Amino acid sequence: MIDTPDEEECYGLLSAATVGRVGFQREGRIEIIPVNYILHERDIIFRTREDGILSDLPGQQGVAFEVDYHEGLTGSAWSVLLSGDVQALAHEVAEAIPGVDRVQPWVGGERTRWMRFIPSRITGRLVQRRRNI
Repeated sequence: MIDTPDEEECYGLLSAATVGRVGFQREGRIEIIPVNYILHERDIIFRTREDGILSDLPGQQGVAFEVDYHEGLTGSAWSVLLSGDVQALAHEVAEAIPGVDRVQPWVGGERTRWMRFIPSRITGRLVQRRRNI
């Protein structure tokens, strides 16, 4: 069974996760890069390296952000997909966001450039696998 959550439910799902994927075009190809994030109001806040691939996203069109989850034992899953724009976020603005200190990259290293993904569209799917008994 597939259900379509409304916008509020989608944001609730996003607030329960900490890792998502940024999708964008680069050199004629689609790139998908995982990032740690925090949901702040309706925006996705993440960080990258100053010279990283994601640092070129501000001003680029056609950026997507996706988060999903699945639970094998219960056969349930969800997915949220956003499209929108990315803006660079000043360090002092980012540091003032509650909980932003939890955005710690798994790979380590310097990730000092803060980014804000501003969604213009959000969709989701809730899936419950049917059990054959």
